[in-house]
Amino acid sequence: MAMYVLYESSSGYALFDVHGLGEIGQNTDAVQSSVSDFSRFGQIVKLTAFHPWQTALDAQNQVNAISEGFMSDELRSFLDLNLPKVKEGEEPKFSLGVSDPKLGSCISEATKIHCQSNEFVHELLRGVRQHFDSFINDFKPNGLEKAQHGLAQSYSKAKVKSNDSLEDHMVIHSIGLLDTVDKKINTFGMSTREWYSWHFPELVNIVDDNYMYAQVSNIIEDKSKLSEEHVPMLTKVLGDEDKAREVVKAGQISMGQGLGPVDLINVQTFAQKLIELMDYRKQLYDYLVVKMNNIAPNLAALIGVIFAARLISHAGSLRNLAMYPSSTLQILGADKALLRALRTGGNGPKHGLIFDSSFISRASAKNKGRIARYLANKCSIAARVDYFGDSSGSDFGEKLREEVEERLESYVILEEVLDGFEENDEEIVDTSEEEIDEE
Repeated sequence: MAMYVLYESSSGYALFDVHGLGEIGQNTDAVQSSVSDFSRFGQIVKLTAFHPWQTALDAQNQVNAISEGFMSDELRSFLDLNLPKVKEGEEPKFSLGVSDPKLGSCISEATKIHCQSNEFVHELLRGVRQHFDSFINDFKPNGLEKAQHGLAQSYSKAKVKSNDSLEDHMVIHSIGLLDTVDKKINTFGMSTREWYSWHFPELVNIVDDNYMYAQVSNIIEDKSKLSEEHVPMLTKVLGDEDKAREVVKAGQISMGQGLGPVDLINVQTFAQKLIELMDYRKQLYDYLVVKMNNIAPNLAALIGVIFAARLISHAGSLRNLAMYPSSTLQILGADKALLRALRTGGNGPKHGLIFDSSFISRASAKNKGRIARYLANKCSIAARVDYFGDSSGSDFGEKLREEVEERLESYVILEEVLDGFEENDEEIVDTSEEEIDEE
C-alpha cells in the first residue's frame, strides 16, 4: 500500500510520497539511519505538493486548527487536490501519515482515508523537518527560520490572550498570597503583643483582637499619660465605652515597665505596620470575593469563598476541578495520607481540603466521612455548573447548600433517634436484671 506524509510547516502544507516501502517496510531503524544523510533520505521521501500560506493571519488560523485537531477547509482542498482520487465505494489504496492522532481521526472521518500516527511516521516527519529547506528551493536565506519565529510569536500571543484560565490564575495567586499574609499577621500580632506587654501587660487580657490591640496601642502610646481624654478615641476603636474606661483604669494602675521615647517609637511603628498589613488583607479578600463571584459563584455559595478558592488552587484551574470525579475532589489535598494508605495497605483518607468546611466540623465523628462524600458530590456539580454553564448567578450553589444542610440535619435527627433507642434498650436490660434478682 502506498503511503503519503503530511507535514505542517511554518510556511505552508507539504505532502510527501514515501518510496521503497516494499523494501524497508515500516522499519523505524532504517529510516533513522538515513535521516542524517539527505541523499539517502531523499530516495525514501519525495515532495509531492506544497501549499504556502498567503498571509501571517492565514498561517496562524491554520496552526490553531491543527493544534485543536481540526481539519480546515484549506487543508481538505489541499488533500483532495494532491492525493490520488478514490472512486465512490472503493477503499483507498494508500495511507496518510500525520503527526497528531486527533488530526488523523478528523481527516479519516471526513475523507475515509486511513491515517497513521506512529513511531515510523514520526521518524519520517523528523527527517522532513530536518531537510525541509532542501526539498523547497524557493526559500530565501534564513527565510524558514524567520517564518518559524514569527509564527511562534503570533501563536503564543494568541494563546495567552485567549487563555480561558487567566481568571483562575488570579484566584490561585490571590489565595496563596492571602494565606501568606495571614501567617505574617499572626506572627506580627504575637510580636506586637509581646513587645508592648512589657509596657502595658494588662491590655492583653482586655483586648483580644490583634487589629484592635495594635490600634489601641497606637492611641495609648505611653500608659502613664492615659486619662479621660482618651476614652472617646478608644470607644471608637473598641466599640464599647465600658471597655474603653476599663483600658484607661488598667493603664493608670498598670505594673508594666516604662519605655523610653525611642523604644515607644519603634513599638508604635511596628504596630502601624501590623495595621497596614491587616488593611491590605481586607482589600485582598474583597478582591478574591469579586473574582470568585465572576468565575465560580455557585461553588463559592456552596462552601464559601476561601475554601472554593483553595480547591481551585489545588486543582490548578476551575476546568481541572470540574473534570475531577467527586471521589477525587473529596480527598483533594490529602495526597500524603493517600500515598501512605496505598503503601501500608491501610484505610484511605475520607476527606482532604474540605475537612475545614463548617459542614464537616458540625458533623459527628462517625458521620464526617458520609457528609464529606455528600459535600464532595455537590462541590463537583457546582464546579461543573460554573465551568460549563452559561448562567453567572449563584442560585444553583445556594440550592445545593440547602441540600447539604438538610442532609446534615437528617444525620443529627437520626443520631438522636438511635441514641433514644439505645437508652430504651439499656432501661429494658436494667429492668430485666432487677426482676431476675427479685425472683
